[in-house]
Amino acid sequence: MTKILDWQVKSFSQLTTNELYDLLKLRIDVFVVEQECYYPDLDEIDREPKTLHIFNYQEGKITSYCRVLAPGVVYKEESAIGRVIVSQQFRGQNLGYELMQQAITQTDRLWPENTCHISAQEHLAKFYNSLGFEQISDMYLEDGIPHIAMRRAAYK
Repeated sequence: MTKILDWQVKSFSQLTTNELYDLLKLRIDVFVVEQECYYPDLDEIDREPKTLHIFNYQEGKITSYCRVLAPGVVYKEESAIGRVIVSQQFRGQNLGYELMQQAITQTDRLWPENTCHISAQEHLAKFYNSLGFEQISDMYLEDGIPHIAMRRAAYK
C-alpha cells in the first residue's frame, strides 16, 4: 500500500514554532552530528521572504526537508534548492526523490524562466542527474565534504 504524503510548503513566517524547531533539529542531527559538519546553519536565508520550506511528517516526526530559494537570493539569475535532507529513520523509502520533486515543482511554478542551481554532495550526483540536474563544476570542498555544482534547465 502506497502512503499518501502530506507535503507542507511554507514561508518562514508561516512555520509554526514546532515546525521550525523540528526542521532545525533535523538539519543539526544530520548535517552537524551525523556528518560531523560544523557550519553556521542559521544563515538568514531561512527568513528571506521568498524562501520556501518544504517538509513532511510521518508518525509524528519530520521525515524530510529542503528549502527553495528565489533567483537573486544566492545566485543572481538562478533559483536554488538547498539543505536537502531525509531523516536517517526514514531513508530508503524514496523520500529524497519525492522531496526533490516537490522542490522542482515549486521552482518550475514560481520561476519557470530561470535555471535551478544546487550544491550537491558529490556522491549524490547520479541521484540529481535522474532529476534533470547536470554537473557544472569540478569537485570542491564545502564544509569539508566533497560537493559539485549542478544546474537544471529552466522549465520554459
